[in-house]
Amino acid sequence: MSLTRVPGLLYGGDYNPEQWPPHVWREDARLMAEAGVNLVTLGVFSWARLEPAPGEYDLDWLAEIIDLLWEHGVAVDLATGTASPPPWFVRDHPRSLPVTADGTRLEFGSRQHYCPSSPEFRAAATALTTKMAQRFADHPALALWHVSNEYGDELQECFCEVSAADFRRWLRDRYRDLDAFNHAWGTDFWSQRYTSFDQVEPPRAAPGPINPTQQLDWRRFCSDAMLACYRSEKEVLDRLSPGVPVTTNFMSMLKALDYWEWARHEDLVSDDAYPDPADPKAHIGAALNYDLMRSLRGGQPWLLLEQAPSAVSWREVNVPKTPQQYRLWSIQTVARGADGVMHFQWRASQAGAEKFHSAMLPHGGTTARGWERTVRMGAELRSLAPVAGHRTTAQVAMLLDWDSWWALEIDQHPSALVLLKEQIRAWYEPLWEANITVDFVPVTADLSAYRAVLAPNLYLTDAATASKLRAFTDGGGTLVVGFFSGIVDRDDHIVPGGHPGALRDLLGLTVDEFWPLPAGERVALDQPGAYGTVWRDWIVPSGADVEIRYADGELAGRPAVTRHGNTWYLSTLPDPATLSGILRRALTAASVTPVGQATPGVELCRRGPYLFALNHTDATATVTSVGDRVDLLSGKKYSDHVDLGPLEVVCLSPEDS
Repeated sequence: MSLTRVPGLLYGGDYNPEQWPPHVWREDARLMAEAGVNLVTLGVFSWARLEPAPGEYDLDWLAEIIDLLWEHGVAVDLATGTASPPPWFVRDHPRSLPVTADGTRLEFGSRQHYCPSSPEFRAAATALTTKMAQRFADHPALALWHVSNEYGDELQECFCEVSAADFRRWLRDRYRDLDAFNHAWGTDFWSQRYTSFDQVEPPRAAPGPINPTQQLDWRRFCSDAMLACYRSEKEVLDRLSPGVPVTTNFMSMLKALDYWEWARHEDLVSDDAYPDPADPKAHIGAALNYDLMRSLRGGQPWLLLEQAPSAVSWREVNVPKTPQQYRLWSIQTVARGADGVMHFQWRASQAGAEKFHSAMLPHGGTTARGWERTVRMGAELRSLAPVAGHRTTAQVAMLLDWDSWWALEIDQHPSALVLLKEQIRAWYEPLWEANITVDFVPVTADLSAYRAVLAPNLYLTDAATASKLRAFTDGGGTLVVGFFSGIVDRDDHIVPGGHPGALRDLLGLTVDEFWPLPAGERVALDQPGAYGTVWRDWIVPSGADVEIRYADGELAGRPAVTRHGNTWYLSTLPDPATLSGILRRALTAASVTPVGQATPGVELCRRGPYLFALNHTDATATVTSVGDRVDLLSGKKYSDHVDLGPLEVVCLSPEDS
């Protein structure tokens, strides 16, 4: 089943025709057809053109573009245009501009310059969305609606009085009464007890440390406030354009927004991904993010809505992709569940902040090297069309909870060096190297389909989550937990009885004291060459067996890694080889099997009956025991094994399929 009305895999990019005269539109449509483009994103930053004055809409030029594209076989992902309000709106409603924690009101001249709680902004955005839906809902070219753009990018919070009032409303809805609210925020500390919700303000700049639960609730509120903007537009589209899916483009593993909650309100998940060509391990981080996108709606295929054809324009040094990198990384997204490869952008801009950003059609036009790359990718995605709609299954789940993430990285903790994304990446990498497929799951997920569950960090763990994990291990599942987990409840209160609180009995130990390591320091472990970084615990076992001990320092001889039945606990971040060995032991005991066997550096992914093999090395590599298969990309037949050249990729279909 296709994500949209367009069959097969989607291919194209952002198109900004308002930057070009009409004769260029006609050339673009012709070249898109030549390149095999079947979908473009229109209108992302077009509000100033679509509504040049309050309540005066000009959609004719957009209709002309859509008609032209459709004549050339190109469908449309139509954006609502609401990501950046035009100058007239800002001057008519100056209070809609966002305010920072120190009281600075940010000015017009960039993008995402709005307060998410502003009623004027929400009304104007909804009105524009309504006009767009009324005009284009029945157009045959319409394949997808695209609300706003990259929520949480430049703008993640606003501290103005309008946001403060909205925050107070949100708190009233959450807590209902002041006693529950004061208990949750622990307001008897530092004389912070409130006698009215009207006394509450956002966590603006203050003389000293700010109430941690206030900060946690603020993060929850900010995610919800932006989600309310999205939902107000989606409700219009669902009503006026039923049957056309609605999305908004995520930004990979973004801290600011609870993507589990956001994904519940998307018809399909879409992502913008910009791995750095200068990073030799960028493809591993990309794989992690793509696994998250695939997981957000329970394995449903997702859409890569933006990637760079070559270099971006916003890093300190913007290294271009080689043609081999571009091909390999584009197909990697399909291997990990994407049903389309889209780009920013179609034609390179001549003006503006992104004029040095690469494009499918470079500044040099069809004589530029990049054009050959664009045409070739269109043809290869047509070859991969049978993959569309197929799903991936995993035996391993990794827990990711935004509440816990937000709470973990609030200040006044034993160490500011415990960062969730770094912990997740450290645990994910050895699984990638072993070609073990991973699903990300929320703490509310049904875990029964998995053989092993990994929790690199679960600082915030309520009783319900602890009970779920206990049931999983009692049922035979293997659980691996990282340090500083189980410490606080949903209100960021320490769980009584000693650390690790809600997980203490499950792990069979007590943490008597935290011994975090300073930046750059390491502690030796009692295995040859092994060491730990970031953190240490003073552990007192109460049923857990000691697998690895600390070998030097104040904790020499004390437990570092323990096992309690089929539950493991890591009280430090081991070096990569040691961490890989621990996870390998745990997953082997859980009967977790890899996708296949290949030379190190080869990524193996399975979607339905299709096996992708991607060689991320500069040497020839081998994939073994593939059976009798045909490569969809080349048509070449293989039996038993595949030899892959440097940066090469195959998509192997069973010969009889």
